[in-house]
Amino acid sequence: MADDKKHAEIDAALVRQLAEILNETDLTEVEVERGELRIRVAREVTVNAAPVQYAAAPAPVAAAPAAAAAPAAMPSDLATIVARAGEEVKSPMVGTAYLQASPEAPAFVQPGDKVKKGQTLLIVEAMKTMNPIQAPRDGVVAEILVGDAQPVEFGEPLVLLEA
Repeated sequence: MADDKKHAEIDAALVRQLAEILNETDLTEVEVERGELRIRVAREVTVNAAPVQYAAAPAPVAAAPAAAAAPAAMPSDLATIVARAGEEVKSPMVGTAYLQASPEAPAFVQPGDKVKKGQTLLIVEAMKTMNPIQAPRDGVVAEILVGDAQPVEFGEPLVLLEA
């Protein structure tokens, strides 16, 4: 009986840790498996209707020029990277970045825009789910580091925020 109670305490701590990961990374779901124990923590994300329309909207023709322009957005020389000042908002997942809710809609933000904590900066689509990437704090968008419809990796800088 005492052994069962110990497992319940460990599980509760693990669930809390997983919930913290969800909050820190803006992920919608995380799953851990240890032997026969499998824990999945998920949260429901409410996204306005516009991002949902975007899933069917991108056309290959529209994506190609953005993808071609993307390498220019990310400098490769060390001097440029070191010269950046501000906080990088990084991708919490692998997916495709979209700068606006639909091809016809204006961009969520542009360089020079003042943003509030929690404001959507862009969307990262992963497995047909639109995940809003929000500003971690109030600030000014110094630079958008990715192009529209550009594939992004986990931890890749997306937006640079200044105070």
